[in-house]
Amino acid sequence: MPISILPPAPAPSISYGADPSDSDDDFDLDGDIDMEGTSRGLKRPRTSQRHIVTPGELVTDDTQWMRGHGAYHPPDSTAIHSSVFGTILKTNKLLSIIPLRARYTPEIGDLVIGRIIEVQQRRWKVEVAAPLLASLPLSGINLPGGALRRRTAVDELNIRNFFTEGDLLVAEVQSVYESGQATLHTRSTKYGKLRNGFFMSVSGAGGGGLARKGGIARSRRQVFTLSTGRGGGDIDVILGVNGFIWIAKHVKPKMEEGPNRLEESVSMDVYSSQNNDIGVETRREIARVAGVIRALVEGGRRVDEEMVVKAYEVSLEMEEGMDVEGGDFLGGEKGRRVVEAVMSG
Repeated sequence: MPISILPPAPAPSISYGADPSDSDDDFDLDGDIDMEGTSRGLKRPRTSQRHIVTPGELVTDDTQWMRGHGAYHPPDSTAIHSSVFGTILKTNKLLSIIPLRARYTPEIGDLVIGRIIEVQQRRWKVEVAAPLLASLPLSGINLPGGALRRRTAVDELNIRNFFTEGDLLVAEVQSVYESGQATLHTRSTKYGKLRNGFFMSVSGAGGGGLARKGGIARSRRQVFTLSTGRGGGDIDVILGVNGFIWIAKHVKPKMEEGPNRLEESVSMDVYSSQNNDIGVETRREIARVAGVIRALVEGGRRVDEEMVVKAYEVSLEMEEGMDVEGGDFLGGEKGRRVVEAVMSG
């Protein structure tokens, strides 16, 4: 019996959900834009949702519009085409394309969490979810004991005593080259090697991609301590702008008597790879915090200190009076209820 090959059915149009307040970003089929009057030349249909543009797709051929990030001009043409898969953002007469998923773009001053990938002679290469590996120079860390001096050949020989492959650390972006590669530093008592905790990564970070609708947002405090219930004690939460998150048991630094002893004791501790004992209650609450963060991201909400604290408190209230196996799980429908309760409150 011969086989008949039928033509495929037309694929449904793809759109990305948006709030009603974003309706001014929609486009008319005839090219009108509901923003400071009307303009001609845009090829997107008007709808209650913002349509997705694909790489190479024509956005507008009207010369009054300026090209922003995520767009380009073809050779010998003034038309604006999309260079990424995302949604259109209008800022006055500037058209930019916000990618739905994108690598982290480093900015000076960002607090990031990274993993050591390679140890070189005078620097470490660090994975921070950016297009290029970040660089952490030997001069960008604190020496044990808090000594302030030039790095010597002995320090270069002992470089693996500070960080080695696979180590996790929290650092700050010190500079960014034209190529996009970032240089990090850990010259602060709140930066250094990470221990006693749980690592997780989320999408929509760094103000790009989905961060307009969810993900980690740049805020005043990226590091905070959360007082948990059910005997979990205090938990430290570090929200890296690059989408990496660290949730760990809070450990108070050892205080030594005498002037300037705090700096020395912290510096000696920061390169240790020995984890402390973590109780079952603390582990459970660390998992709960990780669950509420995932629920916020899946719900398209921003992740910052305020939202994490609210979501954690709501999750505790939902667990009161419930003594069932698996009750600590915060995924699926339960996670959606947590997010809805946070937003309604």
